[in-house]
Amino acid sequence: MGERTPNVRDGDLAETLGYLAEVIASRRDADPSESYTAKLLQGGEDERLKKVVEEATEVALASKDHDHDHIRYEAADLLYHLLVVLDAEGVSLAELAGELDSRH
Repeated sequence: MGERTPNVRDGDLAETLGYLAEVIASRRDADPSESYTAKLLQGGEDERLKKVVEEATEVALASKDHDHDHIRYEAADLLYHLLVVLDAEGVSLAELAGELDSRH
């Protein structure tokens, strides 16, 4: 569990996720010793998936405690690790949005 982020302000989720997806894509060929994202992308599938499960569990535990700030913090970690997995598997945010849109 990480340290909670102080003074968080509301943002635009679509803009933030789009920017984060671009940053993740830009790290595909970066030096893994200098970039955690590159380490995840160039590392094994099991490590990437383990992080998604770990972060999802932490969201669930924070939710169980009804700890608003902790839920937000862990959800951000989960979204980041999920975006890394999506990038590694070639699933774009546009595809993901299309999938979600088709469900309603």
